[in-house]
Amino acid sequence: MPRGHDLGMTADWWLDEMAFAGPEHLDPEFVAGYERKAGFRRDDGAPSDEDGEIAADLAALRAAGMTSESTVVDLGAGTGRFTLAVAPHVRRVVAVDVSPAMLDVLAARVTSEGWRNVECVRAGFLSYEHTGAPADVVHTRNALHQLPDFWKALALRRIAGLLRPGGVLRLRDLVYDADPGEVETVFSRWFQHAVDDSARGYTAHDLAEHVRTEFSTFRWLLEPMVDRAGFEVVDSAFVGSVYAAYTCRRR
Repeated sequence: MPRGHDLGMTADWWLDEMAFAGPEHLDPEFVAGYERKAGFRRDDGAPSDEDGEIAADLAALRAAGMTSESTVVDLGAGTGRFTLAVAPHVRRVVAVDVSPAMLDVLAARVTSEGWRNVECVRAGFLSYEHTGAPADVVHTRNALHQLPDFWKALALRRIAGLLRPGGVLRLRDLVYDADPGEVETVFSRWFQHAVDDSARGYTAHDLAEHVRTEFSTFRWLLEPMVDRAGFEVVDSAFVGSVYAAYTCRRR
């Protein structure tokens, strides 16, 4: 069973992350089809793009110093694709998510596959409290955009606090590598490559809704936050000026 956590605010101005998690992520019916919509599974059995991303993340983390003795915190773990991929390679994994529905799926997988080095914790970027030795690695994929920029800055500072000096953050998310005057062109190109069937992935309507209602930010705003939180960007890569992968090392 997932380890519980008090998700309440620590002060009367503190953000309620459950209110910003996206109602679909709290819905067991949505979660049941999440991996197909997110592109994690293909009907023909071929590797998905996300399989390649996970392999790239593991390679980047190994290159940055992750070992069989490492402790990894997976923030916004969702249904646990990365959690279960990294578990065979490290000593301890803590999978963290605010969604009970997501964690129920992940906890069931952890139990069925017999992973004894994986802990499931219901919490968020702003409420997770780490126990034990500092983490060597924090991984987060497609979750930080759920927080407005003020809270992203605080979340990144909290992530730095989880890590030992020299520890590594691997961050994947929708980040806009454009100036304000370029976004109409960038988004138009992005939407043109969306799928037509919402059961099989994200449609142009879904992507437009993301832009309107969630909090993906500009690269030139995010990177100073990363720096201010105490990280050095080791490498970064962008796809289509809208999707980023960062490896960052805590100073």
